[in-house]
Amino acid sequence: QVQLVESGGGLVQAGGSLRLSCVASGFSFSDYAMGWFRQAPGKERELVAAASRSGGVTYVADSVQGRFTISRDNAQNTVHIQMNTLKTEETAVYYCAARYYSNPRAIPKAASCGMDYWGKGTLVTVSS
Repeated sequence: QVQLVESGGGLVQAGGSLRLSCVASGFSFSDYAMGWFRQAPGKERELVAAASRSGGVTYVADSVQGRFTISRDNAQNTVHIQMNTLKTEETAVYYCAARYYSNPRAIPKAASCGMDYWGKGTLVTVSS
């Protein structure tokens, strides 16, 4: 049974930091690129960050460049996103997702990429 379980969400003040984690099970984690997405109320889901199978190739959206960092630990089947200097408009449900690529350097670069597996999300609320 495939599972992606996010944790680490919560309430934080603007300017603060949070580290989200996602633990994967039920599939070969190291064969999958991983992504962090978010969806704010009334808005479309967007890709925030992604990492290739080994984590050697990463992507972060322009809006979070310099503030968010994605990392993964294939030995622990986990992927993290460190979020610094959070803004109120970044209040959203954050999801991790996995997509299989045969190319070990491939990563999703858009919310429209067809991810294979999704977690249920963790809520991040940034207060002013």
